[in-house]
Amino acid sequence: MLTAKTKTGKTLCLGYDYKKETLFALRKKEEFICPDCGESVVLKLGDQRIFHFAHKQGSTCRVIYENESYEHLEGKRQLFQWLIRQKVPSVLEYYDREIQQRPDILFRHNGKKYALEYQCSTLPEHVFTKRTKTYLENDYIPLWIIAASHIHPKRNETLSLSNFHYSFIRSSSTGILYIPAYCPVKHLFQLVESITPFSIKNTFAHQSYFPSDKIDLDALLEPNPVKKIQVTLSNWNTENERYILNRVLHPQSDQKMLLREMYSHGINPFLLPPEIGLPVTHSVLIQTPPIIWQMYIFLDVLANKKPNDELTIQEISSHFNKRIQRNNIKLRALPQVADIKPILPVIEYLQTLQSLGILTRKGSLVFQVQRKLILPKSNREREEIKRLFLQKNNMLLSKNK
Repeated sequence: MLTAKTKTGKTLCLGYDYKKETLFALRKKEEFICPDCGESVVLKLGDQRIFHFAHKQGSTCRVIYENESYEHLEGKRQLFQWLIRQKVPSVLEYYDREIQQRPDILFRHNGKKYALEYQCSTLPEHVFTKRTKTYLENDYIPLWIIAASHIHPKRNETLSLSNFHYSFIRSSSTGILYIPAYCPVKHLFQLVESITPFSIKNTFAHQSYFPSDKIDLDALLEPNPVKKIQVTLSNWNTENERYILNRVLHPQSDQKMLLREMYSHGINPFLLPPEIGLPVTHSVLIQTPPIIWQMYIFLDVLANKKPNDELTIQEISSHFNKRIQRNNIKLRALPQVADIKPILPVIEYLQTLQSLGILTRKGSLVFQVQRKLILPKSNREREEIKRLFLQKNNMLLSKNK
């Protein structure tokens, strides 16, 4: 912990840059207590770790701070200093007794109250969700920042993100979804943006890096849209094909159900049209991969429609919700953006089919089928259809974004 009180009630915050000699002098003449439990704490001034306070052996409060790593102590100290350099009113390790939660930093900005949590260790999903919900219910805006050491790039601008990572997704006022991260070693902010999953854990994403002295709080809360192209459909298609091959050869129980349903409709999973399994901006809201939830939309609605037939958002939504109830489609838990409706990526998919000439818009809630999707009958036919599709629409994702 970085904050303690003296016996006379004064607060000593090690988030500020005290000289070691000054702290030695204070330690000789002062006794320090934990501002939360009231027990005595020791001011640690070693050379190997950041200066901090520690509870004594046998303390009932030890569990709260016992496992704080150097990364966490130094990270929240740097983030606190980053805020006060911008003259943002901030309190390090503020304990709100009413809700019994302690954000790493409480700060106020533009008339709003924020709870900044710098998370270096993996947190169970239910704990993350409960803390976030409590903050929201008590007029805090949660700002969870993940330690950059948790973000591991893979290949071709892809990342592997677990449910823990996805919990950090937040939305700007303009609807940009992103994960903020921070590295105390490099004094570097990292924003993971344009998150477009192609499987449960793997996603295309763009990463932006900003030295802490080159980015302010407003830029962190309201990042600018990414202008560069994130992924082409050819790269997306490559990942889709890799995913299909793996799932067909090693299907899990829920995927076996889908495969049986596809086979009953005479659909070969290796001969899918390129219009099934497309990237859409808000696909991150659905944990089930796009190739699967879009296949369900095809099976439930599109396969039964002929040219000039109409389909409504209500009809699509009804089938979509039934698939969720049957656990065929799973939504992703995003505690900080719970106000965004999960039907949004489905509507974006219909709009993508509209841009491809499959559908036309007849009103705000109605589409009309322009032409049916072509199911290839052979690998040669599929490869030709795919070649023409990619040639014509390879920049589809960047345009839709």
